[in-house]
Amino acid sequence: MMPLKLSELGDLPAAVDLMTAARALGFGRTKAYELARLGIFPCSVIKVGDTYRVPTAGLLHLLGVDLPLARHNAL
Repeated sequence: MMPLKLSELGDLPAAVDLMTAARALGFGRTKAYELARLGIFPCSVIKVGDTYRVPTAGLLHLLGVDLPLARHNAL
């Protein structure tokens, strides 16, 4: 699975699935689910039923990408 490019970050919705967040951080599936299950994923994770969602704002903050800049780059 290819990591997300900086140009792709501005196109992300308000929350992404765990695998999209893992791609942005360079993690594989197994590591992402392990960290989420243990409650130590590097940014906020919301569990909805059996699904993990990651708020994009927290992910971008962790990556050092300013949210308005990310939205500007998407235009």
